[in-house]
Amino acid sequence: MQDKSFIRQCIFNALDGVQDGLSRFSGPSRVALLYAMGPTDAIHVVDPQNLLQGHEPKLKELFLDSDDWRFGPANPPRIDGFKQFHPVKNLDLAGLISYGARSSIIFYQMWFTEHHPDMCSIGPTECWLEHAAWLLAHDLGTDSDLYTRTTGYVLRGYATHAVRDFMVDEMNVFLGWDTYIRVYPILDAVLGIAGTREEGAWPKGELVFVEPHAVSHMNFMIQFPHEVRPLLSNFKHVRKILQAVENSDRRLVSNGQNIVGITNAALPAFNIIADFRRGYGFLSLNGNPVCSFFNGSFHSTTHKAKLVQLEELLLETSLELACTHQLFQIIAALVHSAETEKHGCTLVLDLNPQPIEISGQHLELPLDLRQPSLLELSKSLAKVDGALHIGTDMHLHSFACLLDGRTVPGEDRSRGARYNSALRFS
Repeated sequence: MQDKSFIRQCIFNALDGVQDGLSRFSGPSRVALLYAMGPTDAIHVVDPQNLLQGHEPKLKELFLDSDDWRFGPANPPRIDGFKQFHPVKNLDLAGLISYGARSSIIFYQMWFTEHHPDMCSIGPTECWLEHAAWLLAHDLGTDSDLYTRTTGYVLRGYATHAVRDFMVDEMNVFLGWDTYIRVYPILDAVLGIAGTREEGAWPKGELVFVEPHAVSHMNFMIQFPHEVRPLLSNFKHVRKILQAVENSDRRLVSNGQNIVGITNAALPAFNIIADFRRGYGFLSLNGNPVCSFFNGSFHSTTHKAKLVQLEELLLETSLELACTHQLFQIIAALVHSAETEKHGCTLVLDLNPQPIEISGQHLELPLDLRQPSLLELSKSLAKVDGALHIGTDMHLHSFACLLDGRTVPGEDRSRGARYNSALRFS
């Protein structure tokens, strides 16, 4: 049995490494740990940044009022040495990502971190916490004289490995263990290509990775002979060829080692897509987002506005939940479109039963934003200088609106909202 000071040292080292690494991967993040060294020990809480604040009633119910957490399919008599490491049931606490496990070294441990609202996927973060649990058990199973304190360094720089671990887990479920595609070379290529300019421009377009045996079943617009296929590891060459798929529905195809050709046809069931968007990009597996990449590393962010405060404000209104959800989806679509198109966007969400009059370009009939075609039109109207006026009926009532002030002589809509606002307040 290790002494308490050594246990605290191991936990602090691992906790600090996870917190720092996840803060680089997902933005400022807090981390907490619940653990019990032995089956009869009390549960210990390590929460230096109050991550678990607000969850006390649930934790009390699970760990103080009940002993169910001490029992399960993986109890100490069935755990044979350090080699056996058994995951335990996720606690599913709101707003948190968690991973727990049992081993012969540490009877119970449950790691927590924040579930940021703008994450592509929680999978890599779960793999990060899983690896932290493994390393903590390994450290605690090591003689204190041999403890090297490397766990913190490993967990700080685990981003690429977390993405790889998650993708391999998903591939094994989908393809089984017998697969020829290797993830690390793909991740190296994605970051290498993303950081390579061509004529001063960052890469744009999609690069698809498929299983080698799936290539023969694909329809290509262009296919390269085996002996002259560009190597995936030649980032500059691949970057040049990527220009052929910019601003189109075409995709560059790779078998994980070479560039095979260009296609605009349907993809195999298993595919990995690197979507380069000049300066940043996204990695997806079978159509599901995994992570983003920029500045030479992987991150969890979706590069979209979080709108958390708006969501909270809508939940506090007297609107029905279905209406609240639809309004939020409409507003999110407008904001994300403005982000993508890189133009300003001002929205007035009118919660009055009957929308008030706002100075702007009024419509003969309001636009029903629940219709996809009219929502697309509204995204374009958002480019016009001024605000969109949206009611709780989920209709657009006017656009190019000025937010305050009385109408004055000399206003000219062709001069835009800033000019007319200046007139009103001068």
